[in-house]
Amino acid sequence: MEKWFIQTKKADFESWSRELGIDVVTARVLRNRDILTAEEARSFLGGSVNEMHDPFLMKDMKRAAEEILAAVNAGKSIRVIGDYDVDGVTSAYILTKGIKAIGGNVSTAIPHRVKDGYGLNDALVNDAAADGVKLIVTCDNGIATAAQVELAVSLGMDVIVTDHHEVPFTEEEGEKKMILPKALAVVNPKRYDCEYPFKGICGAMVAYKLMQAVLSLGGNEALKGCMDEILEFAALGTVCDIMELKDENRIAVKEGLKLMSHSSNIGLNALIEVNSLDPAKLSAYHMGFVIGPCINASGRLDTALRAFELLNSGDKAEALTIAAELKSLNDSRKTLTKEGTESAFRYIEEHNLADKSVWIIYLPEVHESIAGIIAGKVRERFNHPVIVLTRGEDGVKGSGRSIEGYHMQESLTAAAHLLDKFGGHAMAAGMSLQEENIEKLDEFLNDHADLKEDDFDAKVMIDVPMPIDYATMKLAKELESLEPFGAGNPIPLFAMKDVELISMKRFGSEGKYARYNVKTPSGKQAELTSFTDPDIFISFLDEKFGEGTGKRFEEAGGFPGNSVDSSAKAADKSDDRAATKAPAPLKINIVYSLDINRFKGRESLQYMLKNFC
Repeated sequence: MEKWFIQTKKADFESWSRELGIDVVTARVLRNRDILTAEEARSFLGGSVNEMHDPFLMKDMKRAAEEILAAVNAGKSIRVIGDYDVDGVTSAYILTKGIKAIGGNVSTAIPHRVKDGYGLNDALVNDAAADGVKLIVTCDNGIATAAQVELAVSLGMDVIVTDHHEVPFTEEEGEKKMILPKALAVVNPKRYDCEYPFKGICGAMVAYKLMQAVLSLGGNEALKGCMDEILEFAALGTVCDIMELKDENRIAVKEGLKLMSHSSNIGLNALIEVNSLDPAKLSAYHMGFVIGPCINASGRLDTALRAFELLNSGDKAEALTIAAELKSLNDSRKTLTKEGTESAFRYIEEHNLADKSVWIIYLPEVHESIAGIIAGKVRERFNHPVIVLTRGEDGVKGSGRSIEGYHMQESLTAAAHLLDKFGGHAMAAGMSLQEENIEKLDEFLNDHADLKEDDFDAKVMIDVPMPIDYATMKLAKELESLEPFGAGNPIPLFAMKDVELISMKRFGSEGKYARYNVKTPSGKQAELTSFTDPDIFISFLDEKFGEGTGKRFEEAGGFPGNSVDSSAKAADKSDDRAATKAPAPLKINIVYSLDINRFKGRESLQYMLKNFC
């Protein structure tokens, strides 16, 4: 079930409109993105890299940069240890590229999802020691590996931790106390004692900030020449780790997309080519749903080192070969995900999970690498916190995806006595446990879940109630200036009541999509384009107007009573059929967005149907 909410944040929209030269609708959308002043709105619309926050505001950043420079100057062997997802691979690439640029003797290790699991572990530490490494630098991991850092120190190595995940804590008398690894430096904006002004950056952005700090202290020209390329991968990590596109995240992604259009990275260009993307038209969507999944597929079904090799490739032919492999792996992942998601839906029905708040779904035969994707798809369909567990080589592994109002990582912290290992964020987490603890974990999480029935209703946040009649190409282009869209900066949504349906027509392969001709209360006719399954819309018409309405409406190409011209013709008829009462107009409420269709040099305004009731 959906609940629609109109955002009503206040500001002097007329003043913003005059001062910034924008429509009052755009001003309201900006305020709904938590922009407080016209000056902040100006920065949002035109922010540049120079407006990003000073890296030295992050706790331990100066110490981390100094130690890296000292290790390089002393000729010490340095090992970067990342993670197997996009954020982990890109942050590892950023640090490795940057340290090499300043002359560092650096190597890279990325854990294997199945053999190693997430983050720093004893085996990776022992391997580094055996290879003569003197400094380990973690990225996108390390904050929850106090024992492994101690092991590294006992083996004669120094450690710098760079991470962005929630800091482990103990609670004493209602007060949270951090558990930090005893490293030379722990760089993580989520530290309670860190005064960095924006906490919501990913591991790749933390790595980018560290390279900014190293450049500031060392002044290396080679590193300076790498910073644009490094920013591209900070942007990619930001989108793929679903960070909110606010503050400096939005600047990073906006600028990163511009740089990607003429990237110098051969591997990235190969991924763009094998996926038939136009570099000049890349968007955050392509980062998150095309390029990113190919990199992720490497870590899911093979080894993430293959994706890392692609980003480091200096040969176009080699890069195209690896990129094609990754695309093929991603295609295989899609098939596995579809099968696993169907199994999850069956599990929900067979185990009556609808009565529970937190859904734990145990699919022992599903590949552990796609547990998180399946959890995300279940959460998307039912809007419940979901944990999908699979059988790993050593016990059970799983991934969780949450909803607003349920902090996944804190909930797992409370259940730590039932888990072997865990970590994550408010909205997503990973864990491992023993099979005999699955039922206990289920019971514990549900007993302690403070969720009400309406917490499971999907929330549709409407920016502005706005008649279709008001929309113009000028407004649509103005709204484009708010891109890139994504988490924290969604596509602006508008709502309108009593839109009259005239006709519908399916399009796309197998008629998967539809266009609906509608009439507004003022008499304006428009076409709504929808990428929602038309069968869902037809079922909605049946529920709202009576069984069979949807099918009759589609088969008739619309009801005569809903068309001005047809109604006029019917009124002129003098036979008995003229007396037959035409079906009542079908009026619905809609949520829509504006889009611009560009084809062969021509532009046309599009209304995209998002929700209906």
